[in-house]
Amino acid sequence: MIKKLWILTGILVFGMAASFIFAQDKQGEVMTRETAESKQLKEPSVEPLNVVGSFDAFKKMMKNIEKDRGEISILFSSDTAESAESEDGSSGADYSTTNVQVNGVDEADHIKTDGTYMYQIKENQLIISSVYPANEMKVVYQQKYEDDFNPSDLYVDEKQLIVIGHSRFNDPTMETDAKSNPYFFPESGVKVLVYELKDRHNLELVREVEIEGHYNSSRKIGNSLYVVSNKYIPVHILERDETVDENLLKPAYKDSVLGEEIKRSDWDEIYYLPEFDEPNYLIVSGIDLSNHEKPASVSTYLGASQNLYASKDHLYVTIPTYEESGLLIKRAIDINTAIFKFKLANGTATFIAEGEVEGRILNQFSMDEHNGHFRIATTTGEVWDETNPSKNHLFILDQNLKKTGEIRDIAPKEVIYSVRFMGDRGYMVTFKKVDPLFVFDLKDPNNPTILGKLKIPGYSDYLHPYDENHIIGFGKDAVEATKGDFAYYQGMKMALFDITDVNNPKEKFVEIIGDRGTDSELLYNHKALLFSKEKNLIAFPVNLYQLPDGIKNPEGDAYGEFTFQGAFVYGLDLENGFTLKKQITHISDGDALKMGYYPDFDKGVQRIMYIEDTIYTISNHKIEAHHINTFNKLNEVVLP
Repeated sequence: MIKKLWILTGILVFGMAASFIFAQDKQGEVMTRETAESKQLKEPSVEPLNVVGSFDAFKKMMKNIEKDRGEISILFSSDTAESAESEDGSSGADYSTTNVQVNGVDEADHIKTDGTYMYQIKENQLIISSVYPANEMKVVYQQKYEDDFNPSDLYVDEKQLIVIGHSRFNDPTMETDAKSNPYFFPESGVKVLVYELKDRHNLELVREVEIEGHYNSSRKIGNSLYVVSNKYIPVHILERDETVDENLLKPAYKDSVLGEEIKRSDWDEIYYLPEFDEPNYLIVSGIDLSNHEKPASVSTYLGASQNLYASKDHLYVTIPTYEESGLLIKRAIDINTAIFKFKLANGTATFIAEGEVEGRILNQFSMDEHNGHFRIATTTGEVWDETNPSKNHLFILDQNLKKTGEIRDIAPKEVIYSVRFMGDRGYMVTFKKVDPLFVFDLKDPNNPTILGKLKIPGYSDYLHPYDENHIIGFGKDAVEATKGDFAYYQGMKMALFDITDVNNPKEKFVEIIGDRGTDSELLYNHKALLFSKEKNLIAFPVNLYQLPDGIKNPEGDAYGEFTFQGAFVYGLDLENGFTLKKQITHISDGDALKMGYYPDFDKGVQRIMYIEDTIYTISNHKIEAHHINTFNKLNEVVLP
């Protein structure tokens, strides 16, 4: 008999390397909340979610999970926004914005600009610098947060600055109970701070929301902010003391709109997701930034989140599920992906559908919504497992997350390295020894097809649209090993793929940066890319490693030596390909001699942005301004 299993990821158990798998069982007592709220949680073909209902029912659910704990445990080693016009009277400049997956759906980053000011999280500080015009650059605001708040992400618009970070969630009402329970440990929180931007020299804090748990990710759509977090349920408390105060096990949140009051979700307000089977809460919070008198919308579910994707209308949250078959001693574990869909509107996220597909996903770019359908690319099996070799798949689901079309068994014995969906087309890169680029026709959601493929050395970790017939791949070059069925990765590779003939895609231009060891944040974080087709501009940070002159690398296994850290700035056109315009570093020759093999982290360029005719490179050490055409240095400001 096959059992469905859920994994509790390492971050949810505070960094544990091993993940426990829990076998599914009956959930015990449940009740359906037949209220106006529950009616909003369904579409015509979607059943309303069940709620926990009571503390007794909750305890039974946790017992059902824990009874199988320890029996099985295993170790598991669309469009892009390019620029924006500010509506703030302080700036009408053309400036770059964060590179995001979906146009109109903003993603948080630790450095942002509004066309006049640069907003930056540096360690435990918020720093605002006036950067345009460049000849008047200066730091205008600095705030160091207390030890109980660690900022990580920013959003900025013409009126407000939003800072998101990790906090220590303090609940004075529970202090006595917590201290009397030796098995209780303080919970972390996700804190959202909203500032008015009337005066950048003296920010006004107008809103503060804090949710118990761990921050996963967030999205900002217009004046609505959505935050997804997870909270581990300390079931060990129940194991030792069933008379414990039930409030210790309910997720809590604070909203300055409600004063100092701490809110806790009641059992008849906590839903559990289909096939839930792990001690964890998924919390989806929404804040209407246009109305600071409207309380935050906080929805709680027994479940968890890992990757997420958001369109302007919907949020999709995924979590890996596991199926076990065979004997315990010699079993097979198949990883599937559960998908939960939420309707987004005015700062409220409402659950509307759930589905599941075979295989595991790579990241948020494995998912996309288009014309009412959801597309998702997955991998099953393992690349080195002869009994269960890897295969890749593409599924199309309808608005209720029911499967309408699929392409299975793409590139057997390889795994997905990158995916990009663009309208009626999809692109996928798989890799083991060479880089096959697949082009998909997704116009008919009931019958997706492979149009063409291209096999070339290396692979792409990230695919970025150039225009409707060209796509840029960022990844690594590779050399096939002379012995063994694998390849050695080499330097960073940038390629322009021509998809004009969809049946015969071509690698039109290639640029190799450095030797084995060269890396870039862009290869695992798309926000590190600056791209503007109109300005003929591509820029990203690079840690450059190069082999000494005269040293050959016939086997492909030799690493280079560190020689540079900073921004590589390129131009790209369809006639001449990639043109290196400039390399900009914040590390002086003296610094390079001192630091030896590894770059100085504080002086490592993290982001590149432009405002009008000025290009900015930003590190924790300083902000430098250069002319966007001549690259003459205009100014710099050293950060406190």
